[in-house]
Amino acid sequence: MKVTKYEHATLVITVNDRQLVVDPGVFLTPPSFVNTVAVVITHEHADHWNDNNLRAILEKAPDAKIYGPSGVAAAASGFEITTVQDGDVIEIAPFTLEFFGSDHAIIHESIPVVDNVGVMVNGELYYGGDSYTVPSKPVSTLAAPVGAPWLKIGEAIDYVLEVKPQRAFYIHDMTLSAAGKGMASDRLQWATEQNGGEYRPLEVGESLDL
Repeated sequence: MKVTKYEHATLVITVNDRQLVVDPGVFLTPPSFVNTVAVVITHEHADHWNDNNLRAILEKAPDAKIYGPSGVAAAASGFEITTVQDGDVIEIAPFTLEFFGSDHAIIHESIPVVDNVGVMVNGELYYGGDSYTVPSKPVSTLAAPVGAPWLKIGEAIDYVLEVKPQRAFYIHDMTLSAAGKGMASDRLQWATEQNGGEYRPLEVGESLDL
């Protein structure tokens, strides 16, 4: 299994030339992904999905299934969304998708909290979307958020310390300058290494073999 980081919050996971796309949001360069069997949208915010990128994926893979919480189903009303929630397990070969959590992290009391699900792929890779949800099973590889309106770096450090991944890389980085991303990434590296994990900062288009 290979995971490739794209802009901001987008991941592409590949197994035997089949692809799973996670959170193809507005910051993503219009994609040309092929052999997509499924798309996971963790929540409804535009930096995690938009009409144009979802249509571009479906033009190449019209049979791809789209999964997301109820808020995504409501927001993406022009698409066929299979609603998922905490505890659901979906088998769509060659991927097993396990979903965790139910709420977006709090941005501010004036901003409504929307639905959010984290996803674990093939028991190996976990991405929590915009949340600090810790899954109820060990995490081999964590996609750790590094910058966001809802993120305080101390909380992000504590999240990595609690998850205790064997390896980690940053995601959700378009809100930061190059200098800010570097500083925050260094803190996530420290947190990963406290429990013996390996940290790998991925730039756009770079991959990890899991």
